[in-house]
Amino acid sequence: MAHSVVIIGSGFGGIGMAIRLREAGIRDVVILEKAAGLGGTWRDNTYPGAACDVPSHLYSFSFERKTDWSRRFPPQPEILDYLRHCARERGVLENIRFGTEVTEARFDEDAALWRISTTSGGLEARVLVSACGQLNRPVLPPIEGRESFAGTSFHSARWDHGADLRGRRVAVVGTGASAVQIVPEIAAEAAELRLFQRSAPYVIDKPDRPYRGWEKAVLKHVPGVYGLSRARVYAAYEARALGFVKYPKLMALLEKRFKSALTDGVDDPVLRDALIPGYPMGCKRILVSSDYYPALARPNVDLVTDPITGVTPSGVRTAERDYDVDVIVYATGFHATGFLSPMKIVGRGGRELNEAWRDGAQAHLGITVSGFPNLFLLYGPYTNLGHNSIIYMLESQFRYVLGCVEALRGAGLAWIDVRPDVQDAFTREMRQRLRSTVWEAGCQSWYMTGDGKVVNNWPGFTFAYRRATRRPDPRHFHARRAAAR
Repeated sequence: MAHSVVIIGSGFGGIGMAIRLREAGIRDVVILEKAAGLGGTWRDNTYPGAACDVPSHLYSFSFERKTDWSRRFPPQPEILDYLRHCARERGVLENIRFGTEVTEARFDEDAALWRISTTSGGLEARVLVSACGQLNRPVLPPIEGRESFAGTSFHSARWDHGADLRGRRVAVVGTGASAVQIVPEIAAEAAELRLFQRSAPYVIDKPDRPYRGWEKAVLKHVPGVYGLSRARVYAAYEARALGFVKYPKLMALLEKRFKSALTDGVDDPVLRDALIPGYPMGCKRILVSSDYYPALARPNVDLVTDPITGVTPSGVRTAERDYDVDVIVYATGFHATGFLSPMKIVGRGGRELNEAWRDGAQAHLGITVSGFPNLFLLYGPYTNLGHNSIIYMLESQFRYVLGCVEALRGAGLAWIDVRPDVQDAFTREMRQRLRSTVWEAGCQSWYMTGDGKVVNNWPGFTFAYRRATRRPDPRHFHARRAAAR
């Protein structure tokens, strides 16, 4: 018996989508999760210092408010607990099949079903929703000799909690969002910490602090205060979109915060110079931390800017010298532009999604892909943000997908498939708008494909995306009616 909806992934996207479907009376929903627990990126990233860089009141569902966050920027364990709470209290925990990895999904056009193969067997679905996210497959760099290292090594998203770093010589490779959180936490306990930097990030101060007891009480008991706090944070962050996508000169306001943080945190002028990025602010992800620069100024921390040429059994090699270390932490990011990879997704006419996306991922509104009926993506192409909460974007997508599912049921349709001309028009619009953004201003980032096209980010305001996804437009789809019974 085919299920009404099958969702792949149990992070914010999968859990939130299942909740919204349940609220709409659609309860025959299965969530397939390859791991042993829910949480997505907040389950996987348990490294020291892991936390969100969006304030807690905004990095949470609008329909499941939490007034007792411990601090302004939530730490990883608290976010994971929140997601577990949402799944449990909203009745979708029982819908999750853990330890079930999807290997292939193939659309049967005659039966109007997705036939899904997993490591635990097969199942069928009328509707398939991918909630895999963009940051779920860690990248280990292709460094010569990496496998020869005799010490302990691991990716930041697969943190080895059995590795004791106290008094050890530690190398951290990479200076992205994870490294900026990890370095301050482990610098105090490592005997030596060498941070290998390929390009310097822009880091601004993080206005974080614990919430006081009286503040939590007011947020909980005084009507409107929580909503006002959420709206205030949203407006402040949304205003940054002007600098990212329309008026890059406005990034100068954030650049002042970067210069202030760097000057206050690092006295050594040589080290300061090495920490100044060589690309426009915002071209890569802007990072937030108030203790990263002070950590780099510690006497036991060494910033290495010479390119890595290899890894040896005893450490890391650059063109200048060899560095003997006991532990290597690869904070080297994720395969962000592959989206559903390495799953094999086969649509109408036997066309594979990887083939359809050989020139870069495309999806109308980041949600529907032509030739793949009744398949919906959450956090797909062109839906990532540089300025606001991805939860807001996900909630817009929940509403759109739910509208499609209800249209299928209400109109007696077997399947709907976004028209190729509609998808192509959307992609052309995205490409045209992205060319004038700061993300294509002269840097290489995880937002880009190998040939330099940004396919991850939404080039506009989030409220504009919400308006665009308010409801599905029937004119955008081909449809087939269900066979009479």
